[in-house]
Amino acid sequence: MADLKIAVMLSSLRMDADAGFEKIAEMGVTGVHLGVGGGQFAPENMSKQDRRDLLKHLESLGLEISAVSAWGGGVHLEDDDCTEAIAQARAVLELAADLECGIWQGHVGIMPEDVNDPGWANHVRHHEEIAKHAEAVGACLAIETGPEPPYVLKRLIETVGSDAIRINWDPANLILWPAKYAQEAGEEYDRQKWMDLYQPVEGLNIVGEYVVHVHAKDALVHPDGKRQEVPFGTGWVDWDRFIGILHDDYGYDGYFAIEREVGDNPVADVQTAVDFLKAFKV
Repeated sequence: MADLKIAVMLSSLRMDADAGFEKIAEMGVTGVHLGVGGGQFAPENMSKQDRRDLLKHLESLGLEISAVSAWGGGVHLEDDDCTEAIAQARAVLELAADLECGIWQGHVGIMPEDVNDPGWANHVRHHEEIAKHAEAVGACLAIETGPEPPYVLKRLIETVGSDAIRINWDPANLILWPAKYAQEAGEEYDRQKWMDLYQPVEGLNIVGEYVVHVHAKDALVHPDGKRQEVPFGTGWVDWDRFIGILHDDYGYDGYFAIEREVGDNPVADVQTAVDFLKAFKV
């Protein structure tokens, strides 16, 4: 029996970096999920020496980087021209390699379910460009789940055919995104319909082999259709089954990175998630 590998997304704590690193170490976990889409840890703001210094500092605290995070929703690889995004992707991948995690987690836009949609060909083309550079530097892009059902992700990964395109599985997003679509369409939220299609837990049976990083986040949808991220363990994600499938069926030994994007007391919510995950043995 072994403990889960637990990380905390630094930005979830809503404090400055040094204080956040110390708080994560105090929580008794080993991983930091680091946002690099802007600010002090963005590739353009970190020299090679800065990167070495950061690793040394984290090591002194008993920490390592589980993954870097960039592209929180402003990039759409379904667009025809993604020149600027691809340039940023190269820089982020190089940073991920330098920071010795090799995993970059990010949203990539919305993949069309129809392969005849021009956006599908764009996604394939742009992911192929990213994969080529990722392979060269020894890193990967872990696509954030949410906007599309698991089978669409599987099709994209297998079409590109590179180990450098993987998945960051966020089960909460697979609850939140369908509720968003239902709301935008002006239709009543049908839990059975959307859970069957987006499969926040069972979808691992479709793409589990491609998961390299996990967001430990929870969510639910209220009877009026309002979607909500909720404290870990209080939503619709069946974590016992989720962890069981991922570990037992797919041999997952990567990080469960706690992400808390809302709430009045993020540190307490993160600590609750840490305590919850520490209780699991695999």
